[in-house]
Amino acid sequence: MTFSSAARWAIYVTGEKRWRCFADWPPPEAEPIPYFFHSEGRANSSYGDGALSRTTPTGEPVDVFTYDPMFAIPSLGGQSCCYDFISPMGPADQGPAEKLNGVLCYTTAALAEELLLVGEPSVTLYAATSAVDTDWTARLCEVSADGTSTNIKAGIVRARSRDSLSDPTLVAPHTVVRYEIALGPIGVLVPAGHRLRVTISRSDFPHWDRNLNTGGPLFREGITQSIVATQTVLHDATYPSSITLPVVRRAT
Repeated sequence: MTFSSAARWAIYVTGEKRWRCFADWPPPEAEPIPYFFHSEGRANSSYGDGALSRTTPTGEPVDVFTYDPMFAIPSLGGQSCCYDFISPMGPADQGPAEKLNGVLCYTTAALAEELLLVGEPSVTLYAATSAVDTDWTARLCEVSADGTSTNIKAGIVRARSRDSLSDPTLVAPHTVVRYEIALGPIGVLVPAGHRLRVTISRSDFPHWDRNLNTGGPLFREGITQSIVATQTVLHDATYPSSITLPVVRRAT
């Protein structure tokens, strides 16, 4: 491939199987478009009623799940924390995790036309927990026509570090907090007929160390000291949880 002299950034776009060049990063061509979470209060698992769309939510019930650190949601693909035989890397079928009630799934309708995503997506999550500290994970997936859900990118935020890594502060239980979850850089062409899915959960283990929900000192407590937390995700006019996707209008 020949790179333009004006290009400072090049990224390989999966699904398109080609390199694309951009003058800056994130690409100025990428339009940040929000897709909002929706449900009737039963977004638990891929069998639930969670939806993802451009429509701003109005009055909708919350989605609720429990987080027991003794039963963490397993890592399936993505970036590796350690060794591939412990946590395999790359794209993987997310079906086993998405069948669990501790995973909220918000899915678009089948795309009417292909969608080129290049940039850094992020999730804005309005959520509450019964604990003083917990984790929130977000994963962007592509769902093929046969229903297979494959990970694109994932991120996590620890509640106590929501505002600062160097100056953590615990949260007030049962209080709605806004979290920003960065997913990192992506370049993917999603074909027409496929769908996009965002999953929200409590852990992604062992990719990330599980939170014991106690608010205690990190890495000094054992798993037997963990507590079970009730997690609530909101998506309404006041608390419009969403994912912002970097959409590039295709010129070629």
